[in-house]
Amino acid sequence: MKIIIHGGFFSESDQSHEVKIEKQNSLKKIAKQSFEFLQSHSAEETVVHAVKLLEDDLLYNAGMGSQIQSDGKIRMSASLMNGQTQKFSGVINIENVKNPIEVAQVLMKEDDRVLGGNGAKIYATENGFEDFSTEIPQRRKEYEEKLKTGGKGTVGCVALDREGRLSAATSTGGKGFELVGRISDSATVAGNFANEFCAVSCTGVGEDIVSNATAAKIVIRVTDGFSIKDAVEKTFYELKEIDGFAGAIAIDKNGNIAHQDSHPTMVFASYDGENFEVFE
Repeated sequence: MKIIIHGGFFSESDQSHEVKIEKQNSLKKIAKQSFEFLQSHSAEETVVHAVKLLEDDLLYNAGMGSQIQSDGKIRMSASLMNGQTQKFSGVINIENVKNPIEVAQVLMKEDDRVLGGNGAKIYATENGFEDFSTEIPQRRKEYEEKLKTGGKGTVGCVALDREGRLSAATSTGGKGFELVGRISDSATVAGNFANEFCAVSCTGVGEDIVSNATAAKIVIRVTDGFSIKDAVEKTFYELKEIDGFAGAIAIDKNGNIAHQDSHPTMVFASYDGENFEVFE
């Protein structure tokens, strides 16, 4: 059993050393809690659990920490993929729910598994999700500072359970100040993808990740016989050719873990029940 999570990027130029320590401690705590959850739950259930914890943490750009778009509203996207069933579900630009990843999880039972905008919100309401504003009081003040401070980054989790099943989940609050209607990578197979061989979650600039088909490329290469290390390295070499900005976390069916970023530093943590690896 293995688990790895990410929470976007950290920049020394616009975030303090104290914030860095907070993120390291937060990621270690969430990775440990999620690994413990994995002991008695499936990979799919675990990645949802971990991403929900990340969505509830104001340090990250998802759920409660989501950025504000150019019209002053918060819209969130999240997706889930089960490597065993090959089912993908997600919500795009959903408003006024606390945990978009939970809506994506419920959508797994539907034939129509990716919903956007008002349709996603209607579905969430019909399935018992309460109306919830993720705009905490200071978010409106931060709205005026977003262009100067930069984004905090998407969150995600990849897990391998005791049955050898892989799953990936990713959630984002957008990049901040984006055009209304902009769609990120997080609820696409470019940003979140899994099969029986490998699972990947990405963070970074959505347009770059989509252009590079980052998550899907890594998984397909592992499926075709690449080592996970080589699959990640080749995909990021191709990303570099378009000057892409991204980070990725991945686990293969044998429990090998990989992570890479094109513009350091992606914040991540992995835990195997004994040892942590945390970004520095």
